Amino acid sequence: MKKIFAFLWLISLFACGKQGNNNFNRLEGLALGTSYHITYKNAIKINENEIDSLIHLVNRSMSTYIPNSDISKINQGDTSIVIDDLFFEVFNKSDKIYKETNGAFDPTVGVLVNAWGFGPGKELNDLDQKQIDSLLTYVGFHKLAIKNQKIYKAYPQMYLDFNANAKGFAVDLIGRYLESKHSENYLIEIGGEIRARGLNEKNKPWKIAIEKPNFDGSRSFQTAIELKDESIATSGNYRKFKIDPKTGKKYAHTIDSKTGYPSKSDLLSASVISNIDCADVDAYATALMVMGFDKSKLFLEKHDELKAFLIYSDDDGTIKTFTTSNLEIFD
Repeated sequence: MKKIFAFLWLISLFACGKQGNNNFNRLEGLALGTSYHITYKNAIKINENEIDSLIHLVNRSMSTYIPNSDISKINQGDTSIVIDDLFFEVFNKSDKIYKETNGAFDPTVGVLVNAWGFGPGKELNDLDQKQIDSLLTYVGFHKLAIKNQKIYKAYPQMYLDFNANAKGFAVDLIGRYLESKHSENYLIEIGGEIRARGLNEKNKPWKIAIEKPNFDGSRSFQTAIELKDESIATSGNYRKFKIDPKTGKKYAHTIDSKTGYPSKSDLLSASVISNIDCADVDAYATALMVMGFDKSKLFLEKHDELKAFLIYSDDDGTIKTFTTSNLEIFD
């Protein structure tokens, strides 16, 4: 499932510049169709080439936008691909969250994401119920298996898409690399997905601001939180949508794997925070957008390892927010 990554302000994140106080360093560049920003405290300087090499590994393994990546070859029907350790880990993470969310998070929904025009594949015009029902045959993560380090699909037409958690996983990969270099204080951001450890240059927890769902394209923040050895990912439907030229109806980019249609969620934005991997909170944020507000609340009550800040629209269109009891916010 392809998703939009809501913008997150990084409060005081880059005040230190390229080489700041207290030996904090900064790196930035392009990654996975967006940008990355890294701030870290370390006596050992890390150059951009090392970071680019890690990003290249993720792209080569899991980018659906690169025709010769492993995942693209698998989607094209190549059954000879031996998956690498990165692919294997993301596959297993996805399987776990697919089961926990009862399919709300489903990386096989890509065939429908493409059909609706939100992915790298061919868009289908004038989709009708018969076509959608046919495509739903190829949806369901339980229809995939790994045997001898190869992906087996119940149907050759199945399309695997890790775009909903690959950016988060790239963040984790860079974080693990920094930790291997004995960096205990850092913040990594790729396209709004963030992993933070330790303290910032002011010797305080990293502070992050969450964006308001402004429909006019402007940007302002809704609230702020602190990350204490945690990751955060935000998914939102308010920026990326298509408009039917015949009816004028808006279609959100988040596709419901049960119905095959764009999700009719009342959630505008879901931010998930936890001390687990960024790839995981990335996937959970996508799942909550599919569930909608009421189901998300019930899910979060059963998963107190997750913190969440939700922005939703009530029955009369009023924009409201919900904060789990385990999350402290700063207005």
